[in-house]
Amino acid sequence: MNIRSVRIISRIMVAAMLFASVPFIPVSEAAIVTTDQLAMPTTGHTARDRIRTFLERDEVRAELQAHGVSAADARARVDTMTDEEAQRIAGRLDTLPAGGTDLLGVAFAVFIILLITDILGLTKVFPFTRSAR
Repeated sequence: MNIRSVRIISRIMVAAMLFASVPFIPVSEAAIVTTDQLAMPTTGHTARDRIRTFLERDEVRAELQAHGVSAADARARVDTMTDEEAQRIAGRLDTLPAGGTDLLGVAFAVFIILLITDILGLTKVFPFTRSAR
Protein backbone atom coordinates (compact mmCIF):
# COMPACT_ATOMS: atom_id res chain seq x y z
CA MET A 1 0.00 0.00 0.00
CA ASN A 2 1.20 3.39 -0.78
CA ILE A 3 0.89 6.44 1.42
CA ARG A 4 -1.93 7.94 -0.61
CA SER A 5 -4.27 4.95 -0.15
CA VAL A 6 -3.46 4.87 3.59
CA ARG A 7 -4.52 8.52 3.89
CA ILE A 8 -7.79 7.90 2.05
CA ILE A 9 -8.59 4.85 4.18
CA SER A 10 -7.72 6.70 7.39
CA ARG A 11 -9.98 9.62 6.39
CA ILE A 12 -12.82 7.23 5.64
CA MET A 13 -12.30 5.52 9.01
CA VAL A 14 -12.29 8.89 10.87
CA ALA A 15 -15.51 9.91 9.12
CA ALA A 16 -17.09 6.53 9.88
CA MET A 17 -16.15 6.78 13.58
CA LEU A 18 -17.58 10.31 13.82
CA PHE A 19 -20.76 9.22 12.04
CA ALA A 20 -21.10 6.19 14.31
CA SER A 21 -20.82 8.33 17.44
CA VAL A 22 -23.90 10.45 16.55
CA PRO A 23 -27.03 8.94 18.12
CA PHE A 24 -29.90 8.34 15.72
CA ILE A 25 -32.50 7.70 18.40
CA PRO A 26 -33.43 10.76 20.45
CA VAL A 27 -32.70 10.52 24.13
CA SER A 28 -35.80 10.17 26.28
CA GLU A 29 -36.18 11.57 29.75
CA ALA A 30 -38.33 10.35 32.59
CA ALA A 31 -40.14 12.50 35.09
CA ILE A 32 -42.39 11.94 38.07
CA VAL A 33 -46.08 12.47 37.38
CA THR A 34 -48.08 13.85 40.28
CA THR A 35 -51.56 12.70 41.22
CA ASP A 36 -52.97 16.13 40.35
CA GLN A 37 -51.66 15.85 36.81
CA LEU A 38 -53.32 12.48 36.39
CA ALA A 39 -56.60 13.49 38.05
CA MET A 40 -57.03 16.80 36.21
CA PRO A 41 -57.05 16.53 32.43
CA THR A 42 -55.20 19.32 30.68
CA THR A 43 -57.92 19.91 28.11
CA GLY A 44 -60.39 22.74 28.35
CA HIS A 45 -63.36 20.45 28.97
CA THR A 46 -63.29 20.86 32.74
CA ALA A 47 -62.99 24.61 32.39
CA ARG A 48 -65.93 24.68 30.00
CA ASP A 49 -67.98 22.55 32.41
CA ARG A 50 -67.24 24.97 35.24
CA ILE A 51 -68.27 27.93 33.08
CA ARG A 52 -71.48 26.15 32.03
CA THR A 53 -72.28 25.41 35.67
CA PHE A 54 -71.69 29.06 36.50
CA LEU A 55 -74.00 30.16 33.68
CA GLU A 56 -76.76 27.87 34.99
CA ARG A 57 -77.07 29.90 38.19
CA ASP A 58 -80.25 31.98 38.37
CA GLU A 59 -78.52 35.22 39.32
CA VAL A 60 -76.05 34.89 36.45
CA ARG A 61 -78.87 34.27 33.97
CA ALA A 62 -80.73 37.28 35.32
CA GLU A 63 -77.66 39.48 34.94
CA LEU A 64 -77.06 38.24 31.40
CA GLN A 65 -80.71 38.93 30.53
CA ALA A 66 -80.32 42.43 31.96
CA HIS A 67 -77.47 42.97 29.49
CA GLY A 68 -79.52 41.55 26.60
CA VAL A 69 -77.79 38.18 26.32
CA SER A 70 -79.84 35.00 26.43
CA ALA A 71 -78.61 31.97 28.33
CA ALA A 72 -78.67 29.86 25.16
CA ASP A 73 -76.43 32.37 23.35
CA ALA A 74 -74.00 32.39 26.28
CA ARG A 75 -73.85 28.58 26.28
CA ALA A 76 -73.25 28.60 22.52
CA ARG A 77 -70.40 31.06 22.98
CA VAL A 78 -68.85 28.89 25.68
CA ASP A 79 -68.93 25.97 23.25
CA THR A 80 -67.06 27.99 20.61
CA MET A 81 -64.30 29.15 22.98
CA THR A 82 -60.78 27.85 22.58
CA ASP A 83 -59.27 25.86 25.43
CA GLU A 84 -57.07 28.82 26.37
CA GLU A 85 -60.05 31.17 26.61
CA ALA A 86 -62.01 28.67 28.68
CA GLN A 87 -59.06 28.23 31.06
CA ARG A 88 -58.69 32.01 31.42
CA ILE A 89 -62.39 32.52 32.20
CA ALA A 90 -62.46 29.58 34.61
CA GLY A 91 -59.38 31.03 36.33
CA ARG A 92 -61.22 34.31 36.77
CA LEU A 93 -64.14 32.42 38.30
CA ASP A 94 -61.74 31.04 40.91
CA THR A 95 -60.63 34.51 41.95
CA LEU A 96 -64.16 35.82 42.52
CA PRO A 97 -65.24 36.38 46.12
CA ALA A 98 -67.44 33.70 47.67
CA GLY A 99 -70.32 36.14 48.09
CA GLY A 100 -70.40 36.82 44.37
CA THR A 101 -70.09 40.57 44.72
CA ASP A 102 -68.12 40.79 41.47
CA LEU A 103 -70.83 39.16 39.41
CA LEU A 104 -71.15 42.26 37.30
CA GLY A 105 -67.48 41.95 36.32
CA VAL A 106 -67.94 38.34 35.21
CA ALA A 107 -71.09 39.21 33.29
CA PHE A 108 -69.18 42.06 31.66
CA ALA A 109 -66.33 39.68 30.72
CA VAL A 110 -68.81 37.26 29.14
CA PHE A 111 -70.41 40.18 27.29
CA ILE A 112 -67.02 41.29 25.96
CA ILE A 113 -66.18 37.77 24.80
CA LEU A 114 -69.54 37.52 23.08
CA LEU A 115 -69.01 40.91 21.48
CA ILE A 116 -65.52 40.05 20.20
CA THR A 117 -66.63 36.75 18.70
CA ASP A 118 -69.57 38.56 17.12
CA ILE A 119 -67.29 41.17 15.54
CA LEU A 120 -64.93 38.45 14.29
CA GLY A 121 -67.90 36.88 12.51
CA LEU A 122 -67.88 33.61 14.42
CA THR A 123 -71.44 34.16 15.64
CA LYS A 124 -74.25 36.68 15.21
CA VAL A 125 -75.81 37.55 18.59
CA PHE A 126 -75.85 41.33 18.72
CA PRO A 127 -77.71 43.18 15.96
CA PHE A 128 -75.58 46.31 16.37
CA THR A 129 -72.29 44.73 15.26
CA ARG A 130 -70.92 44.27 11.78
CA SER A 131 -68.87 41.20 10.99
CA ALA A 132 -65.23 41.61 9.96
CA ARG A 133 -65.66 38.78 7.45
